[in-house]
Amino acid sequence: MSEHFYTVVIGGGQAGLAMGYHLSRLKRSYVILDENPRTGDSWRSRWDSLRLFTPARYDAFPGSRYPAPPWSYPSREEFADYLSSYAQTFNLPVRTNRRVTRLGHNGHSFTIEADGQRLEADNVVVAPGWDRKPKVPAFAGQLGPAIRQLTAASYQSPEDLAPGPVLVVGAGNSGAEVALELASTRKTYLSGRHPGQIPWPIDAVAARPLSLAVFFAFSHVLNLNTPAGRKALPHILAHSGPLVRVKDRDLVRAGVERVPRTEGAIDGRPLLADGRTLEITNVIWCTGFRPDLAWIDLPVFGPDGQPEQVRGIAKTRGLYFLGATFQQSLASSMVNGVGRDAAFIARHIAAEAPHAATAPGHAADTVSPEGSAAPQ
Repeated sequence: MSEHFYTVVIGGGQAGLAMGYHLSRLKRSYVILDENPRTGDSWRSRWDSLRLFTPARYDAFPGSRYPAPPWSYPSREEFADYLSSYAQTFNLPVRTNRRVTRLGHNGHSFTIEADGQRLEADNVVVAPGWDRKPKVPAFAGQLGPAIRQLTAASYQSPEDLAPGPVLVVGAGNSGAEVALELASTRKTYLSGRHPGQIPWPIDAVAARPLSLAVFFAFSHVLNLNTPAGRKALPHILAHSGPLVRVKDRDLVRAGVERVPRTEGAIDGRPLLADGRTLEITNVIWCTGFRPDLAWIDLPVFGPDGQPEQVRGIAKTRGLYFLGATFQQSLASSMVNGVGRDAAFIARHIAAEAPHAATAPGHAADTVSPEGSAAPQ
C-alpha cells in the first residue's frame, strides 16, 4: 500500500532541505527522500581538504545563520554537520536510505518508487543535486593504462595519485583548488579556459564592500530577468563561474603551470590545443558534472536530454526541478541562491492549489510563520 503526500521532494541535500523549509510553511503534507545514510553525506564524500568557495555569510539556509565567522570558509565536514543540524532544528521530515528508482504518473498522481517503498504525490520537486555524474571526454579512454585517472568526485587526497606529474583538466573553482593542493607534492599542470576571477581577496577587510557587491550581483544582476544575466547565461553553462577564492597569483606562487585545453590523446598521452603532449602519470578530470535523471519515466526531457523547465517549473503540472545551474541566477547553484529558487517554487505550488488540505496523519507544519522551529 502506498503513502500519499501533497509533495515529495527527491533529494536531501542543500536544495532539498531549503525546499523543505519553505514547504513547511504551506501547511501541506510532504516528505524529503535522501538516498544517503545521513543528512549531509553528499558533502562528506568530497575531497578531504575541500572548503566551500563562498564565505560563511553566504552559506546559510533559509531561516538560519551559518554558525561560523562570516568571512570564514567552512570545511566539507562542517558544512555536512550544518545540514544535519538544520534538518533537526526545523524538524524537516527527511527519510534517509531512500534511493528513488522510478518517478512516474498513474493518471491521477505522481508515483515514486524508492527502495521497495511506493509513494504517491500531487507534486514532486526533483532536487537530487546537479553534480551527480562527472563529465569525462570520450578520448579519456585513449590515454595509456599507466596513467591514473580520477575525477573531482573520486579524488580524495594527494595519496590517491601515482608518483609523478599530474594534469588537472578544468580550470574552474574545483580544478584550481585541486591543482593548488597538488602543487606542493608534484609537478602540476592546469588545463582549460580561464573562467575569470574576482580580482581581490574576497575576505580582505578593505575589500569586503566590493565582495558584498559581487555576491549581490550574482543574485540580482546576473539573472534571467536582466540583459546582463541573459548574455552571461551561455558562457556560464558552457564553462563555469569565475574563480572566487583562488587567484592566478596563488597558482603561480605554488608552481602550477597553466596549459591550453586538453583536446585528445596521442600515443596514450594527453594532447593539448597547441599540439603538445604531456608526459604525466595522473589526470584529474574537473570538467563538470551532469545530472543523473534516468529514473524519471515522464516525457519531460528536451532534445538535449535535459529537463525542460522555466525557473524550475516543468511543463508537466505539479513537477518541479531545483538546484540546476543558473536556474534563475548565477547564484542558483550556490548555497545562498538555492533558497530563493526554493521559495519561488513553494509559492507556485501554493498558488496552484491554495485550499488543499493537509493529508491526515502527515503533519507538515514544522516551521512557524516567523521561521523558527515550531513546538511538537
